[in-house]
Amino acid sequence: MTELKPRRSVLYMPGANERALEKAKTLPADALILDLEDAVAPDAKEAARDRVCAAASSGDYGSREVAIRVNGLDTEWHDADLRAAAQAAPAAVVVPKVNSARDVHNIERALELGGAPESTKIWAMVETPVAMLHAEEIAAASDRLTVLVMGTNDLAKELHAEFVPGRAPLLGGLSLCLLAARATGKVILDGVYNDVKDVEGFEAECRQGRQFGFDGKTLIHPSQIDPCNRIFAPSAEEIEHARKVITAFEQAGQGVVTVDGRMIENLHVEEARRVLALAETLGG
Repeated sequence: MTELKPRRSVLYMPGANERALEKAKTLPADALILDLEDAVAPDAKEAARDRVCAAASSGDYGSREVAIRVNGLDTEWHDADLRAAAQAAPAAVVVPKVNSARDVHNIERALELGGAPESTKIWAMVETPVAMLHAEEIAAASDRLTVLVMGTNDLAKELHAEFVPGRAPLLGGLSLCLLAARATGKVILDGVYNDVKDVEGFEAECRQGRQFGFDGKTLIHPSQIDPCNRIFAPSAEEIEHARKVITAFEQAGQGVVTVDGRMIENLHVEEARRVLALAETLGG
């Protein structure tokens, strides 16, 4: 069963930027990814690694889930990143461009050898055509892997696709990964939205992601947190409807009932209970 932990907003923070890591302590994101990959220049990798691992193990981020994104499996920094992350014991290690179950097994083995506690999970980034075609295999490879993270920028690049409203060129890959996540009981996060000034476009993509079934979205700027949290949280109307569904079904005792003119079955009740559980977790 998919873990019920709010991950509506998951913000990447540059590991080389000490001010950004400090600011992250006050941001209302559900989770933070302290980044050693794209956000860090090659000559700053080692210093950023030390800074990020110290931050992740500090306990200064409150209830926010803190993950470390390491450099990719084919880079010179990957092994040292995993060893350091294993000792820092973050909530998760985010690994770019995971393409197979074998990749997952290698990551898992490295974390175990590095002494990572069981509480440090694997979040696998799926961002290539190969990963799309092997998404279920990746998701099912390990119980330690709990989250799939869409890497939509790299996927679009490898597809030679254009960035267009509605993301039509990416829908096939998004759907395959969503199916894989739901089939294996894993959480799945939507990819980033690049234009931080396009608030309307960002909110539209958040709504699309939620309608698809994503659990949340990865973000690149703090200004994206509040609208993302709002869109991926149950609305007051949804909470009220969920309560009506459960009440009507329990009062009926068995069989099919009708709520607001719509037929209600067991599957609707299960979804209503999920909505209320998430709302309760969020304090709603």
